Amino acid sequence: MSKGKSLRKLLEKPEILMVPGVFNPLCAILAERAGFNSVYVTGYGLSADVTGYPDIGLMTMKEMTDAINNIASATELPIIADADTGFGGPLNVVRTVKEYVKLDVAAIQIEDQQFPKRCGHMEGKAIVPVSEMVARIKAADYAREGSGLLIVARTDSIAVEGIDRAIERANIYREAGADITFVEAPQSLEEMKRICDEIPCPQLANMIEGGKTPFLTAKELYDIGFKIVIYPLSALYASAHIVNKVYESLKKDGTTENCRKDMFSFSEFNEIVNLAGYRELENGFLK
Repeated sequence: MSKGKSLRKLLEKPEILMVPGVFNPLCAILAERAGFNSVYVTGYGLSADVTGYPDIGLMTMKEMTDAINNIASATELPIIADADTGFGGPLNVVRTVKEYVKLDVAAIQIEDQQFPKRCGHMEGKAIVPVSEMVARIKAADYAREGSGLLIVARTDSIAVEGIDRAIERANIYREAGADITFVEAPQSLEEMKRICDEIPCPQLANMIEGGKTPFLTAKELYDIGFKIVIYPLSALYASAHIVNKVYESLKKDGTTENCRKDMFSFSEFNEIVNLAGYRELENGFLK
């Protein structure tokens, strides 16, 4: 069964699908160990982790697919993967989708921002005409063929045109072939309820710590009507915070002893990356 079909089955369950953000293979391994059923590959996180750049459209499609390939190799979980604007015109979208299909990605997220894009909770966003985004979705629908890949259509139009137009755009994208719509950065409970009430397909909520959208629990989001909730930056922010803390402590004290409580031990980490399993496999070849 393709990962896209696995994701469809998860969406059929009478509950909200909680999806943590990952930005490298280790995050995916930890998410799977924690018991999650899917992961979200964040473009914001990849941009920071792979290139050190902010999420302002500087990642290339090749950099994205190389990173996704490494993540997909580390987990059996269905992956919802960011693809920004599709990396160009409709033919670029076709190529992008075909590359994601090769990686057995479960769902691809494409947005209606102009290139270069911005993180959805940043200022200064600009969006393309509806017809241009519809062309992206049609290109994605064409390129996925019978793979089972789901299309997540994201609109950033609330910040530019307001909630009424954002809902209108999402419905047009749904009619063009999107399976899931993602109205980015609603700023009130009222807007969030309207999104779920007025767009008749699965809705994705984006919970960013310190972002523009009210930060709700998974149950609260489900009660409103959302089917998926992603936490794209939680692990990134936590990782950056603790690494910064460890480096500052090491520089100040000449040791990491004061941070040991916040760290895995040597043996614990080796268990996470399955060192014993790989050693056993290796020894089997040597007999």
